[in-house]
Amino acid sequence: MLLLCGLGGCATLTGNTEQMVLVQTIQDNRELAGAGCILSNDVGKWFVTTPGRITIRKSQEPLKVDCKKHGSPAIALDGSIDPKLNGSVWGNVILTLGVGYFVDRNTGAGFDYPSVLTFVMQDPARLAPPPAPISAPAPTPAAAVPETVVQPKVAPSPLPNPVVY
Repeated sequence: MLLLCGLGGCATLTGNTEQMVLVQTIQDNRELAGAGCILSNDVGKWFVTTPGRITIRKSQEPLKVDCKKHGSPAIALDGSIDPKLNGSVWGNVILTLGVGYFVDRNTGAGFDYPSVLTFVMQDPARLAPPPAPISAPAPTPAAAVPETVVQPKVAPSPLPNPVVY
């Protein structure tokens, strides 16, 4: 048992608890430089100006992102990035008989976020649905009287004579 606990500490040797990511923002299919972004998960909070690289702590929790550009109404739309299991987890599971998985899960070393985070910036005013047209209320009938609708019968028109050239 003592040996297994010692091997559990080796689980994080193959995986790192920190990760460098590149944060980019785009608007109208062009790079938007100078947006300030706050990245956060359950183990920390980081600030970066786009485009920029930053080192974050990995976690099994999603990375929440909030980006805004000063002097612009543009904001980032997709607000969280889910981590994915990395390859070191499976090696640690085999080498440590499963203990490494729990260590990697708790330290975040077994998970990776994408190395490039690109966020689409949109103007919130453009996203709002157009206002519904205001319609006049339907008049209330004084007395409900069934009406009979008569369709006039129209005789079919004869086909015109073919034109010969």
